[in-house]
Amino acid sequence: MRFYLTTHKRHWVRLTRVPLFLKSEHFAAAVKLDAAQGPYAVDSGGFTELQRHGRWTRTPRQYIGDLRRIWECVGPYDWAAPQDWMCEDLIIHGGTAGPLTFAGTHLSVREHQHRTVANFLELRSLAPELRIIPVLQGRTVPDYEWCAEQYARAGVDLAREPVVGLGSVCRLQSTREGAAIVTAMAARGLRLHGFGFKTLGLERVGHLLASADSAAWSYHARRRPPLPGHTHKNCANCLPYALRWRTRVLSALPTWQQPTLDAA
Repeated sequence: MRFYLTTHKRHWVRLTRVPLFLKSEHFAAAVKLDAAQGPYAVDSGGFTELQRHGRWTRTPRQYIGDLRRIWECVGPYDWAAPQDWMCEDLIIHGGTAGPLTFAGTHLSVREHQHRTVANFLELRSLAPELRIIPVLQGRTVPDYEWCAEQYARAGVDLAREPVVGLGSVCRLQSTREGAAIVTAMAARGLRLHGFGFKTLGLERVGHLLASADSAAWSYHARRRPPLPGHTHKNCANCLPYALRWRTRVLSALPTWQQPTLDAA
């Protein structure tokens, strides 16, 4: 399993060889982009787009333009996520969670799945040379099975894809339902990427994933004092803290599923 460290600090690509996961909009807003020293993958920023607006504000062509610039200036990425549609209740129905307000799409789970598959097909037709991955969305195991069938009907053989994203599972990852979803999709022979996986989820189903990403280190750091010798209020934006957290998380995994700490 390759474990990506999720961050909003785009300049970290020149500071570490540890795999990073970064939102495309953080690159798009930059005047100057740094060349990556190690592997990285690109998030489309779908959660934030749908949370704030209840829709995508960037067109597929705009997104492709961003991805091409990132590829050319930062370097080849492992893969980029499509402009998919998450299926969590708050994304669909709207509401509040802590400081976040969700606009709500007010669409059905099926419509979110239709739009996710359609966007992947459009992006791949616009830029077949870019490493854009398909993503499965849903709420239940039958939902994910149905979404996989929609890809098959469109001529996409998910088992032949290098990576298939598994969306809308980050809040279910440590539950029995979440484990059932991961298990069912892995049983199809898919090389899965788990978006937003934390320690409990990795302990439970990490051995079924090809890769995963997490930003939990920042949440963890905000609630603790800074590292000795660090002068900031906390280490929520601190690379040394993030790297220590990642090493600690991976070292705690069962030995039969531990990735290589320095490069995986």
